Amino acid sequence: MDKVQSVRGTYDLYGAAKRKMKKVIATGSEVVEKYGFEEIETPIFEFTEVFSRNLGDTSDIVTKEMYCFEDKGGESLTLRPEGTAGVVRAFVSNGMQQNLPVKFYYHGPMFRYERPQKGRQRQFTQFGVELLGVETPQADIEVIAMAYEFLEKLGLNGQVTVEINSLGDEESRNAYRTKLVAYLQEHYDELSDDSKNRLQKNPLRILDSKEDCDKKVVENAPLYADSLNETSKKFFADVLQGLDNLGIKYRVNNRLVRGLDYYSHTVFELTTDKLGAQGTVLAGGRYNGLVAQMGGGEVAGIGWACGVERLAMLLEQDVDLPRPIAVIPVGDDTESKALEIAHKLRLAGFRVEQSYSGNMKKRMIKANKVNAVKAVIIGSDELANNNVTLKDLDSGEQKTVAQTDLIKELQ
Repeated sequence: MDKVQSVRGTYDLYGAAKRKMKKVIATGSEVVEKYGFEEIETPIFEFTEVFSRNLGDTSDIVTKEMYCFEDKGGESLTLRPEGTAGVVRAFVSNGMQQNLPVKFYYHGPMFRYERPQKGRQRQFTQFGVELLGVETPQADIEVIAMAYEFLEKLGLNGQVTVEINSLGDEESRNAYRTKLVAYLQEHYDELSDDSKNRLQKNPLRILDSKEDCDKKVVENAPLYADSLNETSKKFFADVLQGLDNLGIKYRVNNRLVRGLDYYSHTVFELTTDKLGAQGTVLAGGRYNGLVAQMGGGEVAGIGWACGVERLAMLLEQDVDLPRPIAVIPVGDDTESKALEIAHKLRLAGFRVEQSYSGNMKKRMIKANKVNAVKAVIIGSDELANNNVTLKDLDSGEQKTVAQTDLIKELQ
C-alpha cells in the first residue's frame, strides 16, 4: 500500500509552527478586544449564494477558487473562502440591526482552490475583524489603527507600510467605471481573456489582475482619485487626517482597489518586505452595500483580515512553552505517590512531565530532553518521610522539601 499523504495544499500543524500561529491569534485577540470587539464563530460552510452573490460573480474566488458541493438534500454548499460574507450573513440572520454598532472578530480555517505557495495553502487560517453600523470616518481610522497595533505587537515595528486608497461612493464609482471602460476598450486586444470577459461585468477587477499583459495596460489607466465627488474626497481626507493625528504613516496608492465587489470608500493593505518581495500581510476596507445585498438594510461596514500562516512566518523567534517540572519516581513502590504529586502540581497550574517507565538515569535524561526546570524526585526514603528531593536542573543544586510545602516552594 502506498504511503498515505495529505491533500495537496494542506498540511499538518504542530510543534514550533503551531505555537507561532497560536501566538498570532492570541496577540490579535488581545489587541482587538481592547477596542471592544467580541469573538464570533460562523459555520465552515454556507449556502453557495452567500459567497457567489456577495463576492461578485466575476471575482477569481467565485469563478476559480471556491470549493462547492451538493449535499444529500440537493442544496449547493460552499466551504467558506473568506470571513466577511459569513459574518454579515450571521448579522442579518440573527437580527442584530437593533444593536448597532456591532464589533466582531473571528479566526479559523478558510478554503480556496489555488496554486499552493509559501505561506498560502488551499486550507489556510484567517484572522479578521468586522465593524458594522458606523458610517463616519472614525470607524476607518479605528480599524486601521487596530491593525497597525496588532502587527507592531507581533514585532514588526517600523517594518509595515499602510497603503490606502478611496473607491468613493456609488456616484464616484459609476463615474470612474465609465472612464475606465472607455480606456480599456481602446486596449481590448492587449487584455487577457479573463479581463476581456470582465470588461462589461466588472471592469474594476481588471485593475487587480495579476496577468503581466493586464498590468501593462493598467499602468496608464485613469486614476480613481480624478473621479471622486466632493463627498468622497471629504470622507477620504478625514480618514487621512485621523491617521496623521494618531501618528500612523501611510502611502496613498491610487492603483489599490482590492479584489472583491463589495468595497466602497476606504480600502487599505498593510505590506512588508520581510517575506522577500513586497507582500501584503493584512488587507481590508469599507463595504457599505454588503448588508443591504443580503437583505439586512442599509448598514455600513468596514473590516480587515490577515492570513495567520503568513504572519507566523514573520515571527523571528520561536514561541517556547513554559518549562515543565519533571516528577521522577525511584522504585515501583513510589509510582503511585509520584502520580498523586504530579496531579496536585497540575491542579496548582504547573506544567508537569512524568516519565512512564525507566530507571532513575533514563528518567533524568528524559527530563533534560523536555527542558524541565526542576525535578521532583521521590524514592523509598522520601516516601517514608513524606518528603521529596527537589533538584534544580540548571544549577544541579538539590534539597529536601516536605510534600506539603512543595507547591509553595515551586511558586
